[in-house]
Amino acid sequence: MSVIANTPKPPYFAVIFTSTRTEGDNGYDDMANRMVELAEQQPGFLGIESARENVGITVSYWADLESIKNWKANTEHLTAQKIGRKSWYDSFKVRISKVERDYGI
Repeated sequence: MSVIANTPKPPYFAVIFTSTRTEGDNGYDDMANRMVELAEQQPGFLGIESARENVGITVSYWADLESIKNWKANTEHLTAQKIGRKSWYDSFKVRISKVERDYGI
């Protein structure tokens, strides 16, 4: 996977997940990798970008709001969300936005 997602011509949607972590891995890395694999299989998934230092930011790109809704409701993803609230995150915020323009080299 490329570090920068190869997204289509806008419009499309971005889910921005910002978080601060608890101490220790506690299975986080394995689950994070599994969530990327699972998201890639979901209809409407367009790509993902992620970075972490003191604050983690993961942006996933989706074709439409229905695809985002279906991803949020995925059974395995729901399990990861529950564990995340209990074990992995001190805090987090999810933002959903519509991408109207993009450009780059």
